[in-house]
Amino acid sequence: MKKVTYRNQISKVLGISLVVFLLSSISLFAQNEVVAEEPAATEDASSGDAVKGKQLFNQNCAACHALNRKMTGPALANVEARLAEDEGLDREWLYAWIKNSPGMIKSGDAYAVKIYNEYNQAAMTAFPTLSNADIDNILAYTVPVIDNGGEKETKTIPIVSNEPGISNEIILGALVLVFALLVMMLFLVNKTLRRIAEANGVVVADENAEERTPIWKAFAKNQFLVLCTVIFLLLGSGYFAYGWMMQVGVDQGYAPIQPIHYSHKIHAGTNKIECKYCHSSARKSKHSGIPSLNVCMNCHKSIYEYTGVAGEAPSQEDLANGYTNDFYTGEIKKLYAAVGWDEENQKYTGDTKPVEWVRIHNLPDFAYFNHSQHVEVGKIECQTCHGPVEEMEIMYQYSPLTMGWCINCHRETNVQVEGNEYYAKIHEELSKKYGVETLTAAQMGGLECGKCHY
Repeated sequence: MKKVTYRNQISKVLGISLVVFLLSSISLFAQNEVVAEEPAATEDASSGDAVKGKQLFNQNCAACHALNRKMTGPALANVEARLAEDEGLDREWLYAWIKNSPGMIKSGDAYAVKIYNEYNQAAMTAFPTLSNADIDNILAYTVPVIDNGGEKETKTIPIVSNEPGISNEIILGALVLVFALLVMMLFLVNKTLRRIAEANGVVVADENAEERTPIWKAFAKNQFLVLCTVIFLLLGSGYFAYGWMMQVGVDQGYAPIQPIHYSHKIHAGTNKIECKYCHSSARKSKHSGIPSLNVCMNCHKSIYEYTGVAGEAPSQEDLANGYTNDFYTGEIKKLYAAVGWDEENQKYTGDTKPVEWVRIHNLPDFAYFNHSQHVEVGKIECQTCHGPVEEMEIMYQYSPLTMGWCINCHRETNVQVEGNEYYAKIHEELSKKYGVETLTAAQMGGLECGKCHY
């Protein structure tokens, strides 16, 4: 069997293909933005003062026009020369158009109607106060003149075309597909040639086979790659460490199991019990407070068992979670045991057992939050921070309660001005200062550090 040396041509071919690919990309992307040079003005630019024209252009034209690109209106670089060449229009037409464009559109002027339809049927503002000399100055500014060794010549300004074309994403996708097909074809050709060689008794040997080193050794010897990898790993580790530390103390979704199961879904949802009936201290205190068991007994002296919602059977989800009528009745019995209630004799025995409730919402000690300020003064609904409690079978922390979350609320929440005597004076002063009827909590000082940190 004849042995020949096989030189790996794939890398060379791929290299050439990559160059062709890049050149094709550059040429195609360049076609997507067409730059056309406008011809120089045919009239002498000295017929107007370009310096005065620039001032007039900025005062009257710059809001809708630019020299070298399309805005609300067309680009105005060399506009007179372009109209003369393309439409056969002279400066007199420009005088009439600039001074009374709506009138020319109504008169049926062909080019005036064409421009009107092209630009969303919005007529250009008329400038009857501009004289012919003013317009000459503006036109002189649209045809810049440069000094070339003492001789003045007209400068041609490129106009960037904004005409729609094939999007860059489609072109790039097509090129990537072509490149992938090229690589696949080269692979198949190489594989076919090897099979033909083997069928003819030719052994293809790679002359560089003996010189190859394991990838890990090559990587270890390349100090640049090692340095880049170490930097990447350090940055990645720092990113994930920062993300982990930012979650410290954020207990969103925390839903502990309480010693006595209390269903907000039944009490606040089905029975429509107001939140502040149980959490009464939220009206006058910084804390909402844990309701005392005596508040529970206001109702449960008479409600000693749970019979469900009248006319409704327990849902399959509740049954799957074990929330049956007997389950809720058993929780009521736990309440009786905790307060020392003799159900048979309808009296308290004095034998109480404290309930060790598990706290759910817990702000850091250095953060100050006043429930009464938000609930009574700000008229903020409990659900704003605590979520849809009327739907919660097990109470959980709905909001992240982070500093950024609170600040964002202060920036977006309007303070209720009407009928709020607490802020009557400061509302009036700030309304005069900011000139608005509604004020956000941030404008009322809700972003000051001392408001929450003391």
